[in-house]
Amino acid sequence: MFRALVIIIYLVLLSACQPEQRYNGKTIFRFNIPEGITSLDPAFARSLDNVSAVNQLFNGLVQLNDQLKVTPCIAKSWEISADGKRYRFHLRPDVFFHKSVVFGADSTRKVVANDIIYSFNRLVDEALLSPGKWVMNKLERKSDGKLNIMALNDSTIDVYLKQEFPPFLGILSMQYCAIVPKEAVEFYGKEFRENPIGTGPFKFKYWSENSKLVYLKNQNYFELDQNGEPLPYLDAVAISFIKDQEIAFLKFLKKEIDYLSGLKGSYKDELLNSRGALNPKYQDRVIFEKSPYLNTEYLGFYVERSQAEDQQLLSKELRKAINYGFDRVKMLNYLRNGIGFPADGGFIPRGLPAYKLNAGLGYSFQADSVMALLKRAGYPNGQGLKPIVLSTSAEYLDICEYLQSQLADFGIPIEVSVNQAATNNQMIAHGELEFFRKSWVADYPDAENYLSLFRSKNFSPAGPNYTHFSSVYYDSLYNLAMQTTVDSIRFMRYAKMDSIIIDEAPIVPLFYDEVVRFTQPTISGIGVNPMNLLVLKYAKKSEVN
Repeated sequence: MFRALVIIIYLVLLSACQPEQRYNGKTIFRFNIPEGITSLDPAFARSLDNVSAVNQLFNGLVQLNDQLKVTPCIAKSWEISADGKRYRFHLRPDVFFHKSVVFGADSTRKVVANDIIYSFNRLVDEALLSPGKWVMNKLERKSDGKLNIMALNDSTIDVYLKQEFPPFLGILSMQYCAIVPKEAVEFYGKEFRENPIGTGPFKFKYWSENSKLVYLKNQNYFELDQNGEPLPYLDAVAISFIKDQEIAFLKFLKKEIDYLSGLKGSYKDELLNSRGALNPKYQDRVIFEKSPYLNTEYLGFYVERSQAEDQQLLSKELRKAINYGFDRVKMLNYLRNGIGFPADGGFIPRGLPAYKLNAGLGYSFQADSVMALLKRAGYPNGQGLKPIVLSTSAEYLDICEYLQSQLADFGIPIEVSVNQAATNNQMIAHGELEFFRKSWVADYPDAENYLSLFRSKNFSPAGPNYTHFSSVYYDSLYNLAMQTTVDSIRFMRYAKMDSIIIDEAPIVPLFYDEVVRFTQPTISGIGVNPMNLLVLKYAKKSEVN
């Protein structure tokens, strides 16, 4: 069916007009965002697609390299006080905003310390309603409600935290924390979302929503490559918003798109075999890269005893039996073309140091363990078990039906309920579902971001603890880890917390995802990173369009 569709659409595309040639002689990187984007304002960079679009236009004080190490950006250096509560940043002297009429006729100005104060306080402005407001929760407040940030001079700034928090620099690498100019925000008001002015390697040119987005090279960008050459290399970036994944794939085959990400389209079976390798016929036509992705796919149990309706799932033995009762390796091979890693540890995914300490301590397919645990739970061979409703959205129906089939072999009755994605998420947040599919993609590269989901104080809907798991010991370990500035010791404490989650089983870890990228052979320098962040300042295109 897919091959027939490919042929039909391919012929249609061949007969269509050739791509526009307005930028002959320029290197233009073209890619597609099928879901579209909602804003180019970094304060609203919530989805991965918005983040990828914003990342080309703005910079923060710090940034991440491909190994998820925090490195300088607008801040050239920093010091942390002995108590871990004060961060002093020293700004580069050569960072300028994109040229704009807001600074005068086609003019610009240098980034100074007050821009950081403005940008951070803007995030917590109640009138803005930024979904990124939470990233400033760790900062101390002044008596007037403003963040406790002080400019010592134009190039030095102090940021004060309420209490020590070792992952703080990682939070500052998020696009929410990008630096924006007050003049532009005040000039454009709500229209700043479509008139972005930042300091990034590319500057905004044109956006027709749901049609096309164009960036041009920032000729005044401050970063250089390792040879001292100015970045970026590309002349322009063109983003399309084609919703049909198959049409986008065909445009990729025609070299009208330079880059594809993920496996949401049915073209995955065309490009990859069941072991996650590129099919031989594309070996010379496509560059295929993948790496661990900081995304854990899991099933969650609602375990708050005072409110749980299905008392069966309050049995730790039954929850463990479900964890042991299906083959994660086969699941990935059959349903995801071998992309991803079986969740053989805890909630912390591959790509983070604490994962290595718990690798192999999680669940695998063990039929004998399932039977023994069911017997201990009082349900020998599944006898006496009422149907367990597993709620999901349509996108993950195949995985849930796979579990349903495998667990049925042990007498564990699973009923799969499909809801709209938004409805499903809302019901999960309000504790209306006993057993549900969920995922957690890292906001910042520290295992704390995963382990905070099981703190007692983070019960949903106010926080992300959707299972309502609670443990005094777990909470005490979390607090102790946040007081630990030595990374290796903190990682050991993270691993201990993760092992508690493995043993108590408020979740069923399914798999740790992988970043999957396909590019044209003419493209280089994009790389791949566990945050799945698209970075184009190092990208090169060998062919001239």
